[in-house]
Amino acid sequence: MIQRDDMTFPFEEYERRLGELRTRIAERHLDAVVITDPENIMYLTDYQTTGYSFFQALVVPLEQEPFMITRAMEESNVFARTWVERTRPYPDTGGAIQMLVDALREFGLANKRIGYERNSYFFPAYQQDFIHTTLTDGKLLDCFGIVEEGRVCKSPLEIDVMRKAARATEAGMQAGIEACKAGATENEIGAAISAGMFRAGGEPPAVMPYVTSGPRTMIGHATWEGRVVQPGEHVFLEVGGCYRRYHTAMMRTVVLGDLTDSMYKAQEKMKQALSMVHNYFQPGMTVSDADNLIRNIISDNDIGARLVTRSGYAIGIAFPPSWDEGYMVSLKQGESAVLKEGMTFHIIPWMWGVDGDKTCGISDTIHVTSEGCESFFSVDQDFTVKPDQGSSIAKLDSHRNKSEKADSKSDKKAKASSAESSEPQS
Repeated sequence: MIQRDDMTFPFEEYERRLGELRTRIAERHLDAVVITDPENIMYLTDYQTTGYSFFQALVVPLEQEPFMITRAMEESNVFARTWVERTRPYPDTGGAIQMLVDALREFGLANKRIGYERNSYFFPAYQQDFIHTTLTDGKLLDCFGIVEEGRVCKSPLEIDVMRKAARATEAGMQAGIEACKAGATENEIGAAISAGMFRAGGEPPAVMPYVTSGPRTMIGHATWEGRVVQPGEHVFLEVGGCYRRYHTAMMRTVVLGDLTDSMYKAQEKMKQALSMVHNYFQPGMTVSDADNLIRNIISDNDIGARLVTRSGYAIGIAFPPSWDEGYMVSLKQGESAVLKEGMTFHIIPWMWGVDGDKTCGISDTIHVTSEGCESFFSVDQDFTVKPDQGSSIAKLDSHRNKSEKADSKSDKKAKASSAESSEPQS
């Protein structure tokens, strides 16, 4: 291991993570593990690249020095970012899995008990078939989740990094709320959110912000598509800020007009659910009980709304296509996992189908403490209400018409002037 001081966390943090992983490797009677999940590789080494669609692997032996298999172009990220000393790059002409097999043989692991992440997004079946048919002297065993056991509870250093992500989330959300007005396009709102996040120190998130307005709020996981926001409509915003690949996320709702009784009831239901989270969440609570606590509040309404998803999910390190760690822990019914200190969740008591045609949301990212939980945010939870949007759009149209007329007059004058200048002089 190269001891260096320019990684996301102090060198000792990576030593701790690697040591704990090796303890779990020994408990499973393995000699080494092949880690292919990009989040897991980053957690252990600080390695990151947008080129993770090409095969990459970190091999961690029980006793020897770890080594990485990467595309040749990506090897620069190993040297620039990580403590890893040994790499075996492969060319663009292919041979990624053959390079892995050759490296396992080179370092005396080909006839050992090797764990691999069978459910990794980026270790597809055809590559797994190849290693099974090629590495015939060893024993290949599924170790999916062996790194996640360390990731699921964040250290105090990770919580501090997530606070930096939270500043980007808040800045993006506040910019998006300010940009919401009748006559604006969803694209303009999305642009404002993105600029706000990045100016606040945020980095490219795993998912760009979700921005929908009016009837489009009923479309799951939709975002801006150029629609012009109309007077009296509402805008649904969900923003995930990122710092060093760690994320926090929040939902908020903007109402461009009067706050109707049903939308007010939705607001109060979601605020009640989040208040209960902060009053009752604590280590030892099952995620099923946590989900029921939120779900029972949201379901008890007379405005036609439903909570159509899980009520929360783990959040932290993420690469596209998703910012959540919900495959590790999600708040949903029937799950026996328990909350532990250091776990971080995006809590989403959002309401789908208010009055049958509107979706709105208020959410929070929390971390579980020794005695309860704390939010990463300080942004007001109430809907942002911007009344008189009808008159605003009329004024906007009036300004646009005046501008168009002025441009037309200017064009006519310019043409006349051009004609005069082109006449022959006597």
